[in-house]
Amino acid sequence: MNKQPPGPMLDENWEIPKARIGVTVDDFVAYMPNHSYIYVPTREMWPVSSVNARCTSPSSNHSAAAWLDHNQPVEQMTWSPGESMLIADRHVSDGGWIEKQGVTTFNLYRPPLPMNGDPGQAGKWIAHIDRLYGIEAAHHIIKYFAFKVQQPDQKINHALLLGGGQGIGKDTICEPLKYAVGPWNFAEISPKIICGRFNGYVKSVILRVNEARDLGDLNRFELYEHLKPLTASPPDVVRVDEKHLREYAVFNVCGVIITTNYKTNGIYLPAEDRRHYVAWSDSTKEDFTQGYWDEIWGWYQNEGGLGHVVAYLQQLDIADFNPKAPPPKTEAFWAIVHANQPPENAELADALDELGKTWVNGAQVIELPKALTIDRLAARAPPEIVVWLRDHKNRRAIPHRLENLGYEAIRNPDANDGLWRINNKRQVIYARRELSTADKIAAAGQLAKGGP
Repeated sequence: MNKQPPGPMLDENWEIPKARIGVTVDDFVAYMPNHSYIYVPTREMWPVSSVNARCTSPSSNHSAAAWLDHNQPVEQMTWSPGESMLIADRHVSDGGWIEKQGVTTFNLYRPPLPMNGDPGQAGKWIAHIDRLYGIEAAHHIIKYFAFKVQQPDQKINHALLLGGGQGIGKDTICEPLKYAVGPWNFAEISPKIICGRFNGYVKSVILRVNEARDLGDLNRFELYEHLKPLTASPPDVVRVDEKHLREYAVFNVCGVIITTNYKTNGIYLPAEDRRHYVAWSDSTKEDFTQGYWDEIWGWYQNEGGLGHVVAYLQQLDIADFNPKAPPPKTEAFWAIVHANQPPENAELADALDELGKTWVNGAQVIELPKALTIDRLAARAPPEIVVWLRDHKNRRAIPHRLENLGYEAIRNPDANDGLWRINNKRQVIYARRELSTADKIAAAGQLAKGGP
């Protein structure tokens, strides 16, 4: 007895629904480096078998996939706002475009859909930002949003950090921006993904890092380092690593927005940072009634509010916004810097001062050493800091602490392991960061020989 095959039985007179007769070879281009096929409407990759199963070939002599290989090939793909979908006679290479006749680069970027709206009716959204962050910070936030909407192909060399308690409406601020740049150009990720291998999120006009919070001291520093190439350019081009695809280059134009509920144990920011604008709200969720949220989200969804904000961002004058200038350092910025300063930093700074004390013309002055070792620093440090410096658990933290104080490890060019030998003991030598490489090596060499 024949067994019924798995799945639904099809009547012999069954016809393909009209809704499914829309996929043809015209919806694909052949991506030659992977010998796979880009489905143009969604930019998804299809294998050969799926294209041949779904499409009818225009040629009786070739399969659909083979026909695409010969008639609609692309030699490279990228993601580049401001460019056409098919970029003729150019490739991306080593940070920029190169000319090559007869080739095509496929642009994965899709512009946002048009929306109807009246910019004069965006006041409810503006008032919400003013309420959370004050007029001055709101001005910067809105200009940042508007710049990315109007010039998605341009990089802003700093990130926005929007902080405040849970339930105060940080998501509410960002919702219209998502539609203004296109939901597919608005990526939302967690801090852990930033530190992972795969980085398809860099193909975004807006990259939102959600709820940055304490990941442990070194991980916070790690997160800051991983964000550096995304919050500013150079690099002008970054490599995208996605599962099951070869790496390819895209343009580094994403605007980074970091949202967090945590000030004292959230993102790490050093005092010299030039890559973050920090806006912090002292509002609490108790300051807002449910009716407030019902009104603003009802306005978004039922009264054209999203379209009004999109129109406002599209037409706002951004002539006074300089995307390459360092952002102002707000009081909230300094609060985060000081809150994240470990107590040992101040004590290490005091030990450095002690190490640098000298007498000039009968007066005591502090001249910080050009180079130092942990042993020399410990010799002038208070007992509790000596214990901290000698604790093996802190070995990875010490270089970060010294970097905060202006020192970095300098490699010995004459030793395979890069270490310096002092009193028959291999040691790391740290030199002042502002010195040239030659001066750092000279200072380290003098210290290793027993000099000051």
